[in-house]
Amino acid sequence: MVQLGGRERFCELALKANPNVLEVLWSPLVRRVTPVGQELLDIRQAFLSQLAYQTYHGYTLSQFKKLEADLRQRGEPKWKHVMHLLRLLLSARTLLRTGELAIDVGDQRDALLAVRRGERSWEEVERWRLSLHRDLDDAMDGTPLPAVPNIARVDGWLRDVRLRGVPR
Repeated sequence: MVQLGGRERFCELALKANPNVLEVLWSPLVRRVTPVGQELLDIRQAFLSQLAYQTYHGYTLSQFKKLEADLRQRGEPKWKHVMHLLRLLLSARTLLRTGELAIDVGDQRDALLAVRRGERSWEEVERWRLSLHRDLDDAMDGTPLPAVPNIARVDGWLRDVRLRGVPR
């Protein structure tokens, strides 16, 4: 079995549209970027594809089932987790509609913070979640994203970095 280094594993997860890894690539909260890090940012568009539909949709669906179990067992879900899952769905909707990953929730910030504070009923949250899942389905129909990520571009970058012997 081939052991992947951190850089390779990161790229592998990003090519699979892992929401957490993709958010790292688009986060506006960056303190310092190395030259190799800037190269990665320069090719980050190569990671985006229609796979995002499956990963975001599937991840949030499975996590909401866990939150429903919390609701049954404890009488309420972990509202902070609910907020983050709704934020992921909003991000996925924008990504599928525009081809760009947006971390900023813009005009949805107050609604999300109200969820975090537990000021929305589970029924309201569930309606919003289901509406967002329908939005993802609709956005998928006309998405500008390619069917698959640009693996060749990412692989070429990784090979080049290895050949240059750039330290991790």
